[in-house]
Amino acid sequence: MLDATWPGVVRYHGVHGPHTRPTRVNRRVHIVLVEPQIAGNTGNAIRLSANVGATLHLVEPLGFVIDDPGLRRAGLDYHDLVDVHVHPNFAVCLAALAQARVGRWFAFTTAGTVRYDSVDWRVDDALVFGAEPAGLPAAVVAAAAVDRRVHLPMRPHNRSLNLANAVAIVAYEAWRQQGFPGASHPDR
Repeated sequence: MLDATWPGVVRYHGVHGPHTRPTRVNRRVHIVLVEPQIAGNTGNAIRLSANVGATLHLVEPLGFVIDDPGLRRAGLDYHDLVDVHVHPNFAVCLAALAQARVGRWFAFTTAGTVRYDSVDWRVDDALVFGAEPAGLPAAVVAAAAVDRRVHLPMRPHNRSLNLANAVAIVAYEAWRQQGFPGASHPDR
């Protein structure tokens, strides 16, 4: 059962199953976290999504419950300002993204062939990130077109960036390329 204090959460039960409210067609970037394990990182993604105007998608299983205190602490009071969609698996997530008319989706992986800042980000793109300990499942990476497997540069011998940090880097780059729509002061 979802906590009633998180009104922006929408749970999807299947491609044609019941929704707590219908998906809106919205012209914004979609951030997808596949099987996130750390509540604090997801809470940071909630706050980030609110600040850049993104929609957040969480793909189960989650490593925490949606009303985890760490999620609340990191997300502060931003849960009212963001749409959060919870999907039982990645196939249902992809179907919901298609229903929302998301144009392209990009898999973020250390084995990516494209650097994040060389992509011409569009307002209806989906940015897909994997879980903290292991990254995206191989099947998700394989399903992405080769030119949509993206990486963030790192120094040699480092495994990965913190999930919340990686999401923030890419989300702000996408928002910057769009001219910071909806920002309180986009010109400074």
